[in-house]
Amino acid sequence: MTYTPIIEMRGISKQFGQVQANDSVDFTLQHGEIHAIVGENGAGKSTLMKILYGLYQADAGEIFVTGNRADISSPRHAMRLGLGMVQQHFTLIPVFTVLQNIVLAKEPCKLGVILDYREAQKKITELATQLGFDVPLNTPVESLPIGTQQHTEILKVLYHGADILIMDEPTAVLAPQEVDGLFNCMRSLKDEGKSLIIITHKLDEVMAIADAVTVMRRGQAVNTCSITDTDPAMLAEMMLGEPVIPSAVTREQTEHKTPMLCIEGVTLSESENIRKKHRWRNVLSNRETGKRLLNEVNLDVFPGEIVGIAGVEGNGQTELVEVLTGLRQIDSGTLTLNGERVAHIPADRHRHGISLDDRVDDNFIVGHHKMRRYCQYGMLRRKSIQRSALNAMDKYQIRIGDVSDRISVLSGGNQQKVVIARELEMNPEVIIAAHPTRGLDIHAAEFVHTRLIHARNRGKAVLLVSSELDELLHLSDRIAVMYDGKIVGIVKPTETNKQELGALMLGLHEAKLDV
Repeated sequence: MTYTPIIEMRGISKQFGQVQANDSVDFTLQHGEIHAIVGENGAGKSTLMKILYGLYQADAGEIFVTGNRADISSPRHAMRLGLGMVQQHFTLIPVFTVLQNIVLAKEPCKLGVILDYREAQKKITELATQLGFDVPLNTPVESLPIGTQQHTEILKVLYHGADILIMDEPTAVLAPQEVDGLFNCMRSLKDEGKSLIIITHKLDEVMAIADAVTVMRRGQAVNTCSITDTDPAMLAEMMLGEPVIPSAVTREQTEHKTPMLCIEGVTLSESENIRKKHRWRNVLSNRETGKRLLNEVNLDVFPGEIVGIAGVEGNGQTELVEVLTGLRQIDSGTLTLNGERVAHIPADRHRHGISLDDRVDDNFIVGHHKMRRYCQYGMLRRKSIQRSALNAMDKYQIRIGDVSDRISVLSGGNQQKVVIARELEMNPEVIIAAHPTRGLDIHAAEFVHTRLIHARNRGKAVLLVSSELDELLHLSDRIAVMYDGKIVGIVKPTETNKQELGALMLGLHEAKLDV
């Protein structure tokens, strides 16, 4: 018996300037299926799904929803057809509460005019309980951990009636424990008859959660198969178009002398930051007063080493990076930096890394535009900027149409590589890298790993924040684990494992701090 697919996309094409993002792509989603889409950065995965959700309009092709042709002109139209999308960069309004964000554009009313949040709260609470989410509905989104924000996004699309969920890199910002919770949620949704599409680069997660997988390469769908008919090595080869051969990078022995970065007794309290951010509030809850985001943090980073920072999201890693890069002022303690040039690869590239409305080459000189090679007599040296940008694009394997294109037309992975190229090409002495491979495919991630190890071998000091334990164990010379704003353990990768790191991340025990 043949069943009508719940989603069928036929011959979808989309071009941005000189970049052919989608080239006659076919895609089919069955009812009650978890379907993964994988591919290199710039392969066209997110573009295809944004067309399905109405964020982009296809240049050619057709879309059918439950067998009926649909011209999806906007996300609102997509939602009416039962589609919902949790995007890689969340679309929540930070100052609104969880409840306000979820019901936005579908506010419950009594008598047609009076807002009735009580009924909505009851419905959302039941939905959250069913999915195993612990989401504080009356808390502003900006004060929530990333994992809880993602739960909010999922609740929002379900509250708006989605039967088909599109999730773009849903595990990119989650710790390993949170990934397990998300997968349990996805299985529950599948059991209820929902259909899910997951865009990801993590092939082990594809094997763990998906029923079927579509591989995209250079804008085309090159294969679709059942998950039982493939394995990670086959998927990687289809993504790249060639066998994957891991590069061998030698980690040279280095001698520690004077630390390049020294953090001593650093504290940062929530109360002062909250008061500045919410001056209009008359009363602060107990949760918002007095809590220490950083609590007597001590850490040295020496030349020629990579120090990894592990921890479940919301335990001080973000705040540590922010004080080190000048985005926040500490309450007490000292920060000593023995080096003039500091590279910052931010966790949120859209907020702190690039200017979406500006050209690719202009983004390449952000923060460095006053250098003599780029500026003379107050005027930008456009040819020099373009030449440097083109060299970096080639060196870092960044796929673009033209350096004069707006950076917003690049895939998320290629945007990330622009940030990494810009920061590392300035020959920094200290590199602060927060989730540098987030959203990157396996080939690009390995390329970044190689660059960081090369920087370490040249005597650079690297502080690496990552939620990927495999990445930390592979790259780090030492790993510092943060819990509740404190460093609760410093371990060597050769003397630990994921289980011990997980226990430290959950605050179950402490390890020695003098490694």
